[in-house]
Amino acid sequence: MARMIIAGASETNRDQMTRLLASSGSSVYRCCSSGSSLRRALTESEDSIVIFLGQLPDCSPDDLVWDYGDRVQILLIARPAVLESCESSEIFRLALPTSGQAILGALEMLNQLHRMKMPKRMGAERQIVEQAKEILMKQLHITEPEAHHLLQKQAMDHSTKMADYAARIVQQNSKKQG
Repeated sequence: MARMIIAGASETNRDQMTRLLASSGSSVYRCCSSGSSLRRALTESEDSIVIFLGQLPDCSPDDLVWDYGDRVQILLIARPAVLESCESSEIFRLALPTSGQAILGALEMLNQLHRMKMPKRMGAERQIVEQAKEILMKQLHITEPEAHHLLQKQAMDHSTKMADYAARIVQQNSKKQG
């Protein structure tokens, strides 16, 4: 089963979701109140379902789709206006108000989808992205989040997966050093 990560700005909402999952026999891997803590949790876990409760000021569900692709399934539970602002068709949405049974049903479906979509080269792709970020940080004297966003933007601008674009950067850097 995929690890459940709850992301939301409201501690009350995170606690309610944790209790709902516990009542159904599911456990929560991590609760996150910021985008940076969410990214750390996703980096540590290769098989995650993110339950996005509303909005985080420093991370959107669309960002996660771009950064983590098939590695993560996302359930966004929010007001209709927030749901409409998401662009990715990869994000499963539930409008508030909703029932606990609807949430648990959606999570079961996402868990099944997640098992079918799990890529086989997660570790290698993640490693190449980390190498590319290190190269960018050294060359441009920027922080890790800045390198991450630059890599993400460049991949989007070139209509390619982040891992594929990262591989180009690593390969170009190897040629310069060799």
